[in-house]
Amino acid sequence: MGGVQSCQAPFWCIMSHYPILIEPDELEPLLDDDKLLLVDLGKPESYSQIHVPGAMYLDYPLLLAGTKPASGLLPPEERLAHLAGMLKLDSASRVVAYDDEGGGRAARLAWTLHYLGYQSIQVLNGGIHAWNNEGHPVSEDPVFLDNRQTLPVASHDPTVLATRAYVLEHLDDDGVVLLDARTPEEYAGTKAYAARGGHIPGAKNINWQDTMDPDRNLRLKGASQLQDMLTLRGIDPRQEVITYCQTHHRSAHAWMMLKSLGFTRVRGYAGSWSEWGNDPALPVEQGGS
Repeated sequence: MGGVQSCQAPFWCIMSHYPILIEPDELEPLLDDDKLLLVDLGKPESYSQIHVPGAMYLDYPLLLAGTKPASGLLPPEERLAHLAGMLKLDSASRVVAYDDEGGGRAARLAWTLHYLGYQSIQVLNGGIHAWNNEGHPVSEDPVFLDNRQTLPVASHDPTVLATRAYVLEHLDDDGVVLLDARTPEEYAGTKAYAARGGHIPGAKNINWQDTMDPDRNLRLKGASQLQDMLTLRGIDPRQEVITYCQTHHRSAHAWMMLKSLGFTRVRGYAGSWSEWGNDPALPVEQGGS
């Protein structure tokens, strides 16, 4: 899978040559590596019954600000430092994350760590479904994160995050395209979870669930199928792509999908529709597909 290349602060910041996805067959031989950190972001009841041996449980809300209306914004700096400490980013050579829903929560962790400058994180393709259904070892023994440690967050990677101002500034930029990962009903505005329904002007819609393969344990669909979806909507690897949904959960999965296809310029709009749709000063489109 290749090695790593050093970059600037923070001190754990490394440019990874690991692909964003890892298959169960690739992960199993790594389980004895004491520098590998396994993180389960599924439901707590699922974790208590079955998880990858050695996996630690991380409560998904720790990755979110949780404040209304835009609950999906990044948490404050002290919580990010707490997260970095819990995950021991200063000593883990690689983090592998998974969940029980096809990768959305795990992808949000991957996106967050990329924002913190830590790129040596992979998402288990298919998550616990693929792992368990394909006969890999499982455990019921819990592993606890160290909640006492924090690590200073010295810098962030600005190319990972799109703010409301950044999105607004690039609405008429042909080199930037928005990918809305919500359902077609949310995109069209017939179903709304904000003061206004609809989508950000010019955004293209791909429901995140349409990128999963239920016949392959919720893995991403094949690269050619995914590329066809993107090409049909005029999304090109030469463009910068900004993904969003309601709270940057489903769109973190879309971010991961694009990274897996080799897209190099992909941002996540953490505020997503919960921020945009509740701000009456921002433009909205309705209808379309």
